[in-house]
Formats: sequence, structure tokens, C-alpha cells
Amino acid sequence: MNRRQMVTSAAAALTSAPTMLPGTASGTPMSADKVARPVPPVARKIPKTIEQLGRRRTDDYAWMKDDNWQKVLRDPSLIKADVKAHLTAENAYTTAMLASTEALQAAMFEEMKGRIKEDDASVPAKDGPWEYYTRFEKGAQHPIHARKPVGGGLEQVLLDEEAEAKGKAFYQVGAASHSPDHALYAWAVDAQGSEVYRIHVKDLATGAVLDSPVESSTGDFCFSPDSHWLFWTFRDDNGRPAKIYRRPARGTAKDDVLIYDEPDEGFFIGVGVTASEKYVVISCGNQETSEALIIPAATPAAAPVVFHPREVGLRYEVEHWNDHWVVRTNADGAVDWKLAACPEDATGKAHWKDWIAHQPGRLISGTMAFKRWFVRLEKVDALNRVTVTALDGAEHAIAFDEAAYALSLEGGYEYDTDNLRFVFNSMTTPRQWFDYDLASRTRTLRKTQEIPSGHDPAKYETRRLNARAADGAEVPIFVLMKKGTKLDGSAPLLLYGYGSYGIAMEPSFSIRNLSLVDRGWIWATACPRGGSEKGWGWFLDGKKFKKKNTFTDFITCAEHLHAAGYGKPDNTVAYGGSAGGLLMGAITNMRPDLFAGIIAAVPFVDVVNTMSDTSLPLTPPEWPEWGNPLEDPAAYDYIASYNPYDNVTAKPYPAVLATGGLSDPRVTYWEPEKWAAKLRDHTTSGNPVLLKINMDAGHGGASGRFDFLKEIALDYAFAVWAVEKGWEAA
Repeated sequence: MNRRQMVTSAAAALTSAPTMLPGTASGTPMSADKVARPVPPVARKIPKTIEQLGRRRTDDYAWMKDDNWQKVLRDPSLIKADVKAHLTAENAYTTAMLASTEALQAAMFEEMKGRIKEDDASVPAKDGPWEYYTRFEKGAQHPIHARKPVGGGLEQVLLDEEAEAKGKAFYQVGAASHSPDHALYAWAVDAQGSEVYRIHVKDLATGAVLDSPVESSTGDFCFSPDSHWLFWTFRDDNGRPAKIYRRPARGTAKDDVLIYDEPDEGFFIGVGVTASEKYVVISCGNQETSEALIIPAATPAAAPVVFHPREVGLRYEVEHWNDHWVVRTNADGAVDWKLAACPEDATGKAHWKDWIAHQPGRLISGTMAFKRWFVRLEKVDALNRVTVTALDGAEHAIAFDEAAYALSLEGGYEYDTDNLRFVFNSMTTPRQWFDYDLASRTRTLRKTQEIPSGHDPAKYETRRLNARAADGAEVPIFVLMKKGTKLDGSAPLLLYGYGSYGIAMEPSFSIRNLSLVDRGWIWATACPRGGSEKGWGWFLDGKKFKKKNTFTDFITCAEHLHAAGYGKPDNTVAYGGSAGGLLMGAITNMRPDLFAGIIAAVPFVDVVNTMSDTSLPLTPPEWPEWGNPLEDPAAYDYIASYNPYDNVTAKPYPAVLATGGLSDPRVTYWEPEKWAAKLRDHTTSGNPVLLKINMDAGHGGASGRFDFLKEIALDYAFAVWAVEKGWEAA
């Protein structure tokens, strides 16, 4: 088959030509005693030369991008015929190549499903006379939203997602909330995975869903504290949050009023209500700069007022506490953030007074306000802790025993309460929901994650390791394995990583990862620079012109683990998604010898082209993270020096599985599609390059809780297949 010929059907992908082994003469069939190896699709090349800032690059697969992508996001059936044909052929090839793993996929799926309590329910959250919760019925992919009177009584179903999702290939509720007066219930639905949401409002007295839902939203909305108004964020044709609108809570589209129009296409925006319910807050910002606007709840139809004008490099978030504001900010060099306070009527930065001073290495990552308490979530050396401050200034911390754990705060509805809910877990300990009495400092266990198929934490062990980078940085690694696992390199290793946007990896419990660990694998999570595991400076050292630290840190983690007997190159698989997929692409080019397989989920691997396309949803907002290759030659050159797609060359690549979603607005489908085509054209190893595109979903994959597990099972089965070189089996 001519390498420039495009396979245009799934059947042709599998049967149109004799199968050839790497290194055999063209056209020489395999021996009769071998099972025919499927033939991969061969994408046609249409070279496109791009000149930019005096630089020139050639993209052979630019045709894979649908010029009508904005409409495709909202209606995937509009995809170009040739692109659809190629993706269909790629999916068929992947299915055929992984046919020998189907039993393993099915077994892993059943294991994962067996660890889920099918009729599970959330811990009810009290709000005045009602307790709100979600629950699943057995076999259901989607939950039911419901409430009951406090103290007992009949359940009232607010939203039955399972019923609404019937007959739909994709159905996902991004947000749902009741009005403060408990009379209305609103929810935002994405029907195709493109993150374009429609907001519905239901009258809970009559059960009727109101006419004229909000169209083209980001899924972000809130009711005004008086319950009379609905505020929401509008998503424009380029997929960006661009405007804030208001309408009467029982109104229609003709009542919509534009209250905020973001002038900077690089800013994300959202709207919410303070814990005190005294203000509506519009938040604006990117990774470097932020701004807030406020509307008094007493006058919800008033125009928003700027809290403090945006300044490049200044980030801040606001929360209202009784009679003043608390500002979480990086002002005055507070890299790991500090808390400041200011009066209600004097919100400019000149009035901010330090309250909780900046402490290097202690990242203040979040806050919660209650009438008598102020709570902050902090991260120190890759572990979270909770610190509570009383009105009189007295502080205490909530302590935990395990050496490595994950801890998160769970928001509630009530401000005048002494109850704080948090969730605790570790890589061996399932999630536990606690109610903590802030006054008595006692905790009550409300729920433990039930594992119906059984789970014994004593059968596993976790370790916290540190890998020393070339510049001396200590990179954390969290490890999970069965007790007694030999550290002689014989146990296969899955090394997971992300390392972008300041998002921290947590040593948390996963029902999914046990399907590898129970088969003798070691699971390791690396925390390279670019995350915030060791503070915001850890993030700053892995962004923009320091991005390569993320890649070299991950490589250092792999080398450290191998040297300590945790796997070896020929039984190690690397795994990452989205920006973690960029990490996968970079390390695949830099050190293909360290890995037997690479799993790159929705991978951001075409950074130069994407960051040069201002029509894409995330391009202007993400220039602070990656640099602007349209205007800054240094940024262009630096990105080009590591960009996975542009740096694919002839070398022995490991086996690769790239996945994506046709409706993905964050990492568009053509990024993994182009990357897979180029890898396959250049690899000298004979190891397969597979592409799996979900034609009915977006960035997060399948929407149902069980369908999603099938995608994870495929990933994990690929890992086993890559280590065992399943494609070589007779």
C-alpha cells in the first residue's frame, strides 16, 4: 500500500493489503503460521508551509483540522467526510490491534464496576428546612438529584439525569443548584461533550420545567440571594466565556440583560455568590492577572463595580466575611499567596491589610467562610492541611496520621453553622466524609466509600519518594503497590504525570488503579514542576520559558524509580492526559528508551499551531502559560524546541496509544490525530501507534459512570499489552 494513500473505510484499514512486518521487503506476506497483523491507516500528506516571525514550518497533516470546527463542536455530524473516514479507520485499527485484550478489558471493567456501590448516595447537605443530595439507582449511569425535609419525610426528585439521558449518546450535567428560597431548581446540560451548556429551570411546586432555557452557556450560573434573578456566563462562537447575563429567575430569553462584557479575549470569567450571601461576584482572570467585580445582594439589578482594577501580574480572589472582605492574593511578592482584609466600602488594594502573612512553601490554596469561622486549605510539601481561624483570631489545625494522604473541603449551603465537611483518603484508604464541629473540634464520620467487591488496605503499601533533578530540585513521587512486591525491577511500572497550570497531584484513592496493582503492577504518580505540589513557585518553575523542567523532572522520576528497583524501561508505561499528554509527547521524543508504552489521553501535542490559532477557545487565555508564538520570537523558538508534534523524528518509539474526543473544545481531536499519523510515519521500532477517538464525546470522555470505566479499562489493557508486546504474539 502506498504510504501516501489514505485508507477510507474501516474494512479497508484491516483487509486492503498484505500485512508486512517491519524490516521485510515491501509486499512480502507474513508466514502462514502467523496471525495476520492489521494494517494501519496511512494518512495522506498535503504539505502546508507556515511562515511566522521569520520562521517556517511545514505541516503535512493540517488538512485534518476541520475549518468548520466551531459548528462541529455543537453538531459533530458536520465533520468533514474525509476526516470522519480517517478517524473511523483509526478506531477500527485500534480495535483490531487490541482484539487480544478484549477479555482483559472486560475483566478490568467488571472489577472497576464491582468496586462501585451501584446504589450509592452522597451525604446530604443541609440548607434550612431541606437536605439536598444525589443518589444512583442500580445499573444507572447518571444520578438522581433529590431532597428531603430535615428530620425525615418524603423524597422529592429534583432531576432524574438517567431518565433525561435515555437515547442520548452523551449527556452531562455540569452544574445544578436550587434557589435560596427552595422554589426553583436549575441545571446546566452538555449534550455533545463540547462544553456548550443549556441551562434549564424547574418550578419545584408544579414540577414544570420553565420555557426558554438559557442557551450557549459555559455551564456556570448562580441565583441571586433573593432568588429573583439568575446570573450566567455566556460561551461565544469560539468557545470562550465572554459575557455575564442576568434574567429574572422565571424569565425567558427576551428578559436577558447583559451586565458584563469581558474586553480581553484572554480572560476567563465566571459568576458566583459570597458565602455570606451579601454579594454577587464576577471573577475575571488568566494565569497571571485577575480582577473581581461585585454587586450588592440588596440591589441585584445594580451594575457591577470593580473591586480593584486589574494589574498585570497581580492575582486575587475575594470572599466576604461578616462585615469585611478577605482577599487571597499574590500581592507584594506573596508567591504562595497570603490573606489580606479590607472594609466593605474600601476595596482597592491600597486598603488591603495583611491578615495571614505570606509564608514561603505554605501554599494557601483555598478558603471557606462561616459566620464564626474562617477556614483555609493549605499545601505544604505536597500534602494538604486545614487551618481554622475563629473570630477572636485563635487558630487550630485539623490533624491526620497518615504520611501521604489527600484532603479536600466540601462546600455546604449554610453560613451560620459550626459544621465543616471534609473528605479524607489515601492511596490505600477509601474516601471518608467527616463532619467537623469547629467549636468542639470533634469529627463525626458520615460516610466511608463502600467497595462492594471488597478492599483490604493492609494488602497494599504506599511510599513517598523524592527524585533529585539535575539542578538539585527534589521531585515528589507517590507510590502504590501490593505488600511484598519485589523491588528488583521485575514488577511492571505505570508512571503517571501532569505538571501544568499549578494543578497538584494528590495521593488519593482510586478504584481504577487497583486493577493494575492487583495484577502485580506498581503505580507511581510523579509531581514534576508545573504543578503546585510544593507551592506556587513549583508551578512557576515549570511554565513558559521553564516548561522543559516538567519534562526533565518526569524523566528524572523514571530513572530514579528504575534505579531503586521499581520497574525497568522494558516494563514501564507512562500515562498522562491533556496537558499531561503534552508531557507524554515531550518525553516520548526525549527518552523513548525509558518506556515500553505511552498512553496519551486527549494530548496537547501541537503547541505551536494551537497557540498560533487565535480562533481556538484556549489560545489567548493560555499565552501566559506557554508564551505567545505569534508575537514573541523567543516564545516561538522555545515552544518549537519541545513541541511534541514538530519534534517527531526517525527513532525507535515505544508503543503509543493516543485518545481524544470529537467534540473536545480544549484539546481538539486533530491534535492526537496528526501526532499519531506523524509518529507512525517516523518510528523505526516497529512498535504500534494507536489512535482512539470517541466520536460521541469531548475532553472528559464518555459521560456515563460505567461507560467511562470502559475507556479506562482499554487504557490499562493497552499498558499490559505494551509491556507484553502483545502484537508480536503468534
